[in-house]
Amino acid sequence: MSRHTKIVATLGPASSDLPTLERLVHAGVDVVRLNFSHGKAEDHIARANQIREAAQLVGRPVGILADMQGPKIRVGKFEEGKITLTKDAAFILDAALTTPGNLHRVGLDYKDLPRDVKPGDVLLLDDGRLKLSVDRVLGHEIHTRVKVGGELSNNKGINRQGGGLTAPALTAKDMDDIKTAALIGVDFVAISFPKGAADMYMARQLLRAAGSSALLIAKIERTEAVANLEEILDASDGIMVARGDLAVEVGDAAVPALQKRMIRLARERNKLAITATQMMESMIHSPVPTRAEVSDVANAVLDGTDAVMLSAETASGKFPVEVVESMSRICLEAEKSAEVTMDRDFLDRIFTRIDQSIAMAAMWTAYHLKVKAIASLTQTGSTALWMSRLNSGVPIYALTPEISSRNQMTLYREVYPLLMSQVHADRDVLLWEAEQILLEQGVVEYGDLIVLTIGEPIGASGGTNTMKIVRVGDTPKPGPV
Repeated sequence: MSRHTKIVATLGPASSDLPTLERLVHAGVDVVRLNFSHGKAEDHIARANQIREAAQLVGRPVGILADMQGPKIRVGKFEEGKITLTKDAAFILDAALTTPGNLHRVGLDYKDLPRDVKPGDVLLLDDGRLKLSVDRVLGHEIHTRVKVGGELSNNKGINRQGGGLTAPALTAKDMDDIKTAALIGVDFVAISFPKGAADMYMARQLLRAAGSSALLIAKIERTEAVANLEEILDASDGIMVARGDLAVEVGDAAVPALQKRMIRLARERNKLAITATQMMESMIHSPVPTRAEVSDVANAVLDGTDAVMLSAETASGKFPVEVVESMSRICLEAEKSAEVTMDRDFLDRIFTRIDQSIAMAAMWTAYHLKVKAIASLTQTGSTALWMSRLNSGVPIYALTPEISSRNQMTLYREVYPLLMSQVHADRDVLLWEAEQILLEQGVVEYGDLIVLTIGEPIGASGGTNTMKIVRVGDTPKPGPV
């Protein structure tokens, strides 16, 4: 059984050499994440080149996702690198401080924070591990009282409980990084901390102006983003359920239900969904996951996520390859028990496009005839995307002549992208060639029933208008064309 759920792995010091990248691709990585919060443009370019080389050596397509840093809402540095805050102690966040901080005050990277907060607000530091209550704001100084103390080190993040900080989603650094991502030729770009559709429209304009056709992923990590989820989905190609910062803003208890809702809405709107943050966190240091982590990954799979993502586990952990192998194994096991709900999924659906209607007809037919595979001849991957929004239990092989489309489809759940030249204008020749590719890949055998979709005229985007049900081997080989 092939794994339906895709795996995104973040690259870093533990996973940047070619032998490790090869092992990661062998282990099942489908998309790699370049984290633009760390490293320089040259580092990202080098890693992108290496992953492409590793993918070629292994013989599997691997997509590349560029993750923008977003606004830096952080404290500054300390004289000794860190301090320990005790409960009920007074502490000042000083936007004007340019020297290293101490036990009494520290500077801020985000200079507008004093304008965003008021007495009574609760500030969460270091992913919510420390809590400060705002007593008063005096000019550039925020005077606080420690509610939950602990160690605070250099450059730790700040959130306001309940959200509402005004920092823009796209910084000057992000705008430069989008140009670098376009230069690299990445397949996906993730935008950090968007508040609404306007942030995503601006990111898409910048991306297109830089000459990139990458798919745009919105990271849902602000309270405002949850409220504006539907408009953000409409302005994006997919979302990332970024559970770390999201939990700090809305409270950790609210995240599981939000995750399910976000994935469901994404699938209903024909968008992609990535579930991220602390999925296998213990494997940064341990060769085996905890039982809770196994359940977490399995539940994301059962929710219908397109992909599950690894961060520090593969970027800086001790067991980057083992964590991918473990995650792949968990996904496969969870998929065996995933409910197939095709009859229910088709209730109250209205199809307004011919290509979408053909895609849905192929899924319905494949499910009820129990075919071995679906082969979709596609230019852009739209037909394969529509098919992947429903769980039929039948693998979808997307055959495209476009390398960019193939790489973007590495993130689509239950879709296996393959390159096919599609140089002929004769439909029957192309369908026979598609059948041969499936035989060569070992995914079908003679006598298996398969469903094929294709568009005419050949090579036109959005033109899928034909579905054919064939038994492998029954189609005679076409004569010379």
